[in-house]
Amino acid sequence: MKPKIRINDLNFYYGNYQALLDINIDVFEKKVTALIGPSGCGKTTFLRTLNRLHELMENTRVTGEIIYESDENILISNDVVDIRTKIGMVFQKPNPFPMSIYENVAYGPKCSGVKNKEELNEIVKEALINAGLWDEVKDKLNQSGLSLSGGQQQRLCIARAIALKPEVLLMDEPTSALDPIATEKIENLIIKLKNNYTIIIVTHSLHQAARISDYIAFFLRGELVESGPTSTIFKNAKNKSTSDYITGKYG
Repeated sequence: MKPKIRINDLNFYYGNYQALLDINIDVFEKKVTALIGPSGCGKTTFLRTLNRLHELMENTRVTGEIIYESDENILISNDVVDIRTKIGMVFQKPNPFPMSIYENVAYGPKCSGVKNKEELNEIVKEALINAGLWDEVKDKLNQSGLSLSGGQQQRLCIARAIALKPEVLLMDEPTSALDPIATEKIENLIIKLKNNYTIIIVTHSLHQAARISDYIAFFLRGELVESGPTSTIFKNAKNKSTSDYITGKYG
C-alpha cells in the first residue's frame, strides 16, 4: 500500500527535554491510524508535528523527516499555510468560532480567496453533509455555532476542517469531551470519512481504537514501541509492553 506520510528518524525536543525519540512509521492513504499509549507518552506531540503546529510553541526543536506524498519534507517546506491546508486538524475540545454556523465553515475558504457566494454556499453545504450535520442545521445556518450541542460543535469543527478539502485529517481525542451518543456519531463519521481522507487519531480509548482504526501505533515514554494492523496489535502484539497496555496492566 502507498504511504501518504512517511516519518523517518523523528526527534522532538521541548528545550533540553526530548519528547520523541527516533520515530519511524508509515501512515497509509485512506486508512485510520490510531495513536495509543498512556498520558504523556508523546502521542499529541507527534500529531502536532505532522502539520507543524508545534511551531506555535516556544523553545521547541525537531529533527528527522516527515515525507508527504513521497517527495515533500514537511519539516523544511517554506509554505506552512499549504501544509496546514492539506493536513487539517480537529482538537480535543470543540472550538467553534464565535460566529454563525455558515461562517464557521466558510471561514477557511474565504481566507483562501473564495469570494463567489454560490461557490461558498456549495462548499458549506458539502462540508456539512460530509460531516453528518447538514440535516440538523440546514434551517439555522445563521445561528451561532456556539448554540449547538457539544457533539454538533465537534462535527461543525470537522466540517470546518474539511471545507478546505484537505487530504489528511489529524484528530486529537475528538470524542473525549462528548457523551456516548455523540461519541458514536463521531466514530461512525470517521469510518465514513476514511473513504476520502487519511485519518490519524489520538485516543485514550482502546475500545474506540479497536472499533474505528485500521492501524495502531503504540507510544511509550516518547518512543514508538510497535505499530501494525489493528487486529494484529490487539491479538498478537510482538512487544510485551504493548500487550501489557492492551490488557490493562498499566496506563
